[in-house]
Amino acid sequence: MKRLLAPLLFAACLPAWGQSAEIANADPKVEARLKAIAHELRCLVCQNQTIADSDAPLAVDLRQQTRKMIAEGKSDDEIRSYMVDRYGDFVLYKPPFNAATAVLWVGPPLLIVGGLAGLFVMLRRRRAATQEGAAPLDEKRRREIEALLATDSDPKS
Repeated sequence: MKRLLAPLLFAACLPAWGQSAEIANADPKVEARLKAIAHELRCLVCQNQTIADSDAPLAVDLRQQTRKMIAEGKSDDEIRSYMVDRYGDFVLYKPPFNAATAVLWVGPPLLIVGGLAGLFVMLRRRRAATQEGAAPLDEKRRREIEALLATDSDPKS
């Protein structure tokens, strides 16, 4: 029984390696158009890749849908509009600037400017504090320090 367990477990894992092959169109113009559109659409599973770069099942499905729409004679704008209607602006790799996406476009530069301004203020305060703390010594204090240094450097003590 133990001899059969390993081959059975191996056989049970075989379907995990199987994938349906993506059928490419024989027309190079269609494939070039698909590639151009696929580089503009985000993989909703990977989120940091286009559907052209992703091997996720959803990306494969989106490429197939795009290929089908190209074959139906849809324009690039119609295909993008279909994807946006179905998945929202997030599906576009470069979303348009509007009220909903303003934070995506304006947020990072504002954070950088705010961080640099905060760093500038902190460094100025630190410099001002060190300059204020370095008051000149009065004569009495200078003599006390010299006396202490003289006793510390005296080899007899």
